[in-house]
Amino acid sequence: MDYNKLTESLVSKAKQFGASAAEVYLETGRNLSIQVRDGEVETIEEASSAGVGFRVIVDGKMGFSHCNDLSNKSLEDTLKRAIDFAKLTTPDENNLLPENKEISQVDGLYDPEIIKVPIDKKIQMAIELEKLAMKDPGITKSSGAGYGEGEGEVYISNSNGFTKSYKSSGCNIGVSVVAEKGDQKNTGGEYCSRRFFSDLLPLTEIASTASKKARELLDPIMIPTQKAAVIFDPDVASSLIGGVLGALNGERVSQGASFLKDYLNKSFASPLLSIVDDGTRAKGLGSAPFDGEGVPTQKRVLVEKGVVKGFIYNTIVGKRAGTVSTGNASRRGFTSLPGIGTHNLYVEAGTSTPDEIIKATDKGLLLKEVTGYGIDSVTGNFSGGATGFWIENGAIKHPVQGVTIAGNAFDILNSIDMMGNDLDLNRGMAAPTFRVKLMQIGGK
Repeated sequence: MDYNKLTESLVSKAKQFGASAAEVYLETGRNLSIQVRDGEVETIEEASSAGVGFRVIVDGKMGFSHCNDLSNKSLEDTLKRAIDFAKLTTPDENNLLPENKEISQVDGLYDPEIIKVPIDKKIQMAIELEKLAMKDPGITKSSGAGYGEGEGEVYISNSNGFTKSYKSSGCNIGVSVVAEKGDQKNTGGEYCSRRFFSDLLPLTEIASTASKKARELLDPIMIPTQKAAVIFDPDVASSLIGGVLGALNGERVSQGASFLKDYLNKSFASPLLSIVDDGTRAKGLGSAPFDGEGVPTQKRVLVEKGVVKGFIYNTIVGKRAGTVSTGNASRRGFTSLPGIGTHNLYVEAGTSTPDEIIKATDKGLLLKEVTGYGIDSVTGNFSGGATGFWIENGAIKHPVQGVTIAGNAFDILNSIDMMGNDLDLNRGMAAPTFRVKLMQIGGK
């Protein structure tokens, strides 16, 4: 079936049925999941899916409906429901659809080899990964290993005259194991996600990292309550950066529900902090030629040397704010309306190695795990449970568990005084190791 022609014909039908404007978002996909434990295959699941979401505007009123049945009757009935829903809503002059007919050039979104790899090999990879992780003498139990993959196509057409589509793929493999010592138990896991099967990390590297994470935090020692430096490992950077991202959401800013609402072109953080969102990076897990409503993606500097350079918008929120979409309409698939989100978000790397940051720290906490919500995007307050390693005189002394860290976003972000060079762009929200000079640490 030619889905481009189908989406175009459905837009035409929407206009015939009474819509002033219409958008058709069609998605097809295939997903495979393999789970193993103790050398045995627990589950293998493979499923294909397809569905359509209709967003229509009738005299300034918006309606939405979706279905996963692509028969003519189902599509027409669903489209009519969207129009009926629109007539029941309140008109809004900001309800409009994008007009930009361009798409961004993005390389490396689809790997045709993934589906060609025999499923037996994928099962054996998961089994072998678990086996390798269990070889570590400190590991006593497995929480399981798994392999997953997916591929799909997105088609979008709207009444402003554009039809766009792209195909993408991805795969991942990971393992989780348990280390025990006396009454102590600690779980550690590691996974790798890539666009291309051939880019997956060696199983030995993934297994070694997982077993090390489980083993290295045994025998923790509680520390007194104090103020000290906190070094954020890349694994926990999102606890800070996620809150900043939420505060850069244009809808929150328009509502006054962002601690950065008054900081456009103003400094709010250390000059070591620069944050970029790049929807066009080759092989990026969040890359796409256009966003969830068809606006071309782009590379944008959101924070430059501690200064807010821009917020993120979809079309409607951009119009409401007196600006335009930044190509940041996010979608959870054909069942949802466009929200706002990033693509490949990362903190620009600095010049210090992680070892140099540790050696430069007289007293502090190397943070490896955080529980809680991180920075509150509205108030800027930060608090969370913390696990990691205590540092004295530039060297790691012992593991630490059961402490808390707290502070205010402005104080914390302005106190970043060292930025690492260990940026891994394959992470969903990527950041290098960085140090906050002083934070409140709650202990015994």
